[in-house]
Amino acid sequence: MGFALLGSLGSFVSVRDSHHWNVRFQSFTLKERFVVGFNLAKNFRAYKKFGRVSLCKSEFVDFEERTSPNEVRKEIEQCYELIHRLGRGVVYLGSSRMGPGHPHYSQTLELAREIANLLDCTTWTGAGPGLMDAAIKGAQEAGKAVGGFKIGKEAGEWTTSKFHPYLPSETYLTCRFFSARKHGLVDAAVRSSSSDKTAVVALPGGVGTLDEMFDILALIQLERIGSELPVPFICTWQSFMICHFRMNKSMEQKREAHINKSLKMF
Repeated sequence: MGFALLGSLGSFVSVRDSHHWNVRFQSFTLKERFVVGFNLAKNFRAYKKFGRVSLCKSEFVDFEERTSPNEVRKEIEQCYELIHRLGRGVVYLGSSRMGPGHPHYSQTLELAREIANLLDCTTWTGAGPGLMDAAIKGAQEAGKAVGGFKIGKEAGEWTTSKFHPYLPSETYLTCRFFSARKHGLVDAAVRSSSSDKTAVVALPGGVGTLDEMFDILALIQLERIGSELPVPFICTWQSFMICHFRMNKSMEQKREAHINKSLKMF
């Protein structure tokens, strides 16, 4: 008995029955052609042991390695070691697609420079392009320390290398796992003593930025971080946050109206 496998990458979706044993996905974008092929062994035990995903650039990712909790834990420990060595500081979350020609880039560079001078602490980013790059350069202009957690696959032209174009290798870590990277970005902003000068700065961005931003906001709201030593959260995305809070207020009002209507039934 077979199963149907569906995949969506970019603008192309392919569905094939597993009896064919070879499933191929294609995506055609303006920048490149991306192909992912699944080679499935007919024996399930063999598939579990040797199953792998082949990427268009002849890279192989073993399922067992990717799902190993020991590998994730090891990478989280490496993030903590880097933070211990460089020191906690201000964490910047923002778009990787807004380059030097975008107004937000120059504004981020200036903001990062001023904050680095004011707090005299390490500047932490995702070590990618766009606004993360602007924050790095702003801190460097101030002559302050910089650290980063780069993801193995980043947007735009930085996807082909695991290395940062100009940062010293001892100042950043290239993460394979998003969970480890998030642990690093959160821990870099946690204050362990009153002398720690940290903050989180949320810059304009897309889904990834929102994901990281709401993760940290949830931890603050649940008092998992900042309960004893508050961590300032600065959101420069004013228009988005205003809409978000208005939506929350509207939902709260509708919920109260629904409760009041329900109570009238008794």
